[in-house]
Amino acid sequence: MPRIQRDRDLSRKRARKAKLKKFRAQYASAKNETEKQEIFEKARRISPFVTFEDE
Repeated sequence: MPRIQRDRDLSRKRARKAKLKKFRAQYASAKNETEKQEIFEKARRISPFVTFEDE
């Protein structure tokens, strides 16, 4: 049976949440500000209103 829209939405939301979790870990272990800025820009492309604790 094909997936309904709600299932696709939930799947996208879960994938986005997992990616943001990965980006937060990378951000926390980043050595300098340029690395942090690059990671933050990638996260913003996925979720425009995301905030990290350091920012």
